[in-house]
Amino acid sequence: MSPQTKPQAARRGPRPASARRVAFDVLRAVQVDDAYANLLLPTRIRRAGLTARDAGFATELTYGSIRMLGRYDVIIALASGRRAENIEADVLDVMRLGAHQLLAMRTPTHAAVDATVELAREVGARRATGFVNAVMRKIAARTDDEWDALITEGRAGDALLATRWSHPVWVVSALRDALAAERSRDELAALLAADNAAPRVQLAALPGLATDEDIATATARTAPDDDTDAAFADATGADDVPAALVPAVDEPEADGATGTVPPVRSAEPVVQADAAPVSPVGIRGISGDPARVPGVAAGRLRVQDEGSQLAALALSRSSAVRAGERWLDMCAGPGGKAALLAAEAQQGGATLVANELVPARAGLVRNALGVFGDHVRVVEGDARRYGRDGTGMTFDRILLDAPCTGLGALRRRPEARWRKLPEDVEELAALQTELLDAAVRVLAPGGTLAYVTCSPHLAETRGQVDALMGRHGGRLEQLDTATVVRGVAARDPEIADGATAQLWPHRIGTDAMFIALFRRVD
Repeated sequence: MSPQTKPQAARRGPRPASARRVAFDVLRAVQVDDAYANLLLPTRIRRAGLTARDAGFATELTYGSIRMLGRYDVIIALASGRRAENIEADVLDVMRLGAHQLLAMRTPTHAAVDATVELAREVGARRATGFVNAVMRKIAARTDDEWDALITEGRAGDALLATRWSHPVWVVSALRDALAAERSRDELAALLAADNAAPRVQLAALPGLATDEDIATATARTAPDDDTDAAFADATGADDVPAALVPAVDEPEADGATGTVPPVRSAEPVVQADAAPVSPVGIRGISGDPARVPGVAAGRLRVQDEGSQLAALALSRSSAVRAGERWLDMCAGPGGKAALLAAEAQQGGATLVANELVPARAGLVRNALGVFGDHVRVVEGDARRYGRDGTGMTFDRILLDAPCTGLGALRRRPEARWRKLPEDVEELAALQTELLDAAVRVLAPGGTLAYVTCSPHLAETRGQVDALMGRHGGRLEQLDTATVVRGVAARDPEIADGATAQLWPHRIGTDAMFIALFRRVD
């Protein structure tokens, strides 16, 4: 280069999105477009090219802000002197993210305040930067415990718990009732705390497919992987989508300040994330992107909550499998439980029909079951029509993983608590009733039906069981589901005795799956 030649400035493209901007964009999409954070966030993280560290930060910031949205809105209202609904929506979301950094992520105050003001400017809310700065400084002036005392003052009972643990009051009341049905009312705070804790990823090793090497390689991933380009898996096609996979999330390096995510507000007992698996095919403690685990990439290991694993195994292992059995998964999308059932069926010489109403979800089921060959068939249709087509086909084992409120998976689906309404329960219960009646119509004599929900709401669980036996008591008998689940589990699932089994996240680290087994006796 000649001394007289000026070096040309490097041509710059658009500035990459920061971890905070990614979190903001996802939070807005959740609010405006009814997006699902667990599906959108992986795409945004990868598009932004975030490092593993920044991806972890964005993940905790997104999920944590959504989980604690109700609590933060009360704090923001007190700090600003305005009701949350009177604050412009984009500005409110910026401040929700700022509140989470200040109160739950141990981000240094100056970094959190400055970055929140800068985010307001970046997203077009320049007009509100002074307001945002003032509110953030007021929030930073008190500890989380001090704010807790302020926001719960004058509240009692479920209203107090709803504010403290950031749940709608009706959800708190429903969870209280579900625990009371097991005489476990004093565990409510621990359950609410578990809903707010980021779950660790859990894998299912598919029987007959997963190798010892697959399992050994997966279990060796117990520390964060610096090369991971996403903090969680895009687990489309699995029953459960993980939140943060990195056990400790640091402040992005670009901010020049480090801090770690503290434990969730304490309410003992809370299960340890690294506890031994409760599922006999479960793997816990995976760090980094599970898609980079060879067994996951090959489809022999699947991302799946252990509660879902136990639900499928309770059906497949409730009795010895006879060659030639026909199995049915009535509501199979997106295919996680169907894959585990298919593996179990293949081992025993049975066949599986996986039914799904929604074509897009049926496509996910086909992808999930692609490794199993001819003994698995995916069909599209309304499961309520089973037994009305005149074919006379019956099934020896039926899984009805019924559409439900999802109140047992709030830690994995953080926006669900704010979207579901009490009136949704009645509508879903009516659908569950129709599906149960259809299942009974096509259940073969001596066959087993597993009714499963990822909700502990009594109207969706024990209420449905009682009503089913009231309608079909002469055709069905209830199995001792608790004993079956204990027999399947790798360790004590800590469930109450009885004809049904209710799993709890604060006890064993699974989603709050409900399982009830029935046998046709006529």
